[in-house]
Amino acid sequence: MGGGYFSNAGVFLLNTGFGLYIGAVLLRLLLQWTRADFHNPLSQAVVKLTNPVLRPLRRYIPAIRRLDTASVALMFALQWLNLWLISLIFAAGLGFFTLIVMSVAELLNKLIYLYMFAIIIQAIASWVATGAYNPVLRMLDHLTSPLLEPVRRLLPNLGGLDLSPLVVILLLQLALMVIVAPLTDLSVAL
Repeated sequence: MGGGYFSNAGVFLLNTGFGLYIGAVLLRLLLQWTRADFHNPLSQAVVKLTNPVLRPLRRYIPAIRRLDTASVALMFALQWLNLWLISLIFAAGLGFFTLIVMSVAELLNKLIYLYMFAIIIQAIASWVATGAYNPVLRMLDHLTSPLLEPVRRLLPNLGGLDLSPLVVILLLQLALMVIVAPLTDLSVAL
């Protein structure tokens, strides 16, 4: 991206601030979806961070079955606002629909990377802290098991060697190439 030093610094600050909060809302959505334990310290921090905005939104945007639509709407609105502010900084004048498609692509990108980082952290921890109880690792297990368990059932037993994290990361990387990249290209073409 072109621009001056202050423009680039502004974009960095916007992406960091919005990205961290969107990540917290995304994490809360996934923890609710997987019915993870909300009694561990990280889950409590995520709830305390997101409650001031989500609680009032839930009065107007009801959940649809297990999907917390207020969280989805908040993430989408924040991502759209982030991209709109960046387009103002660079005087890009991006259209409404362009920003919608870009927002969807960015949210999918964040979702995929959140899962990839969670799986990598879990894999490293399984080498370092085998058998130790850690509430954060337990939360990561709840978060990643919907992706890892189906792959574990398909892979042959290799005597204690679990290749499912590698396979899932490869599939997630493939999703970045096949789903997110075309959406990003489509948003640029609009």
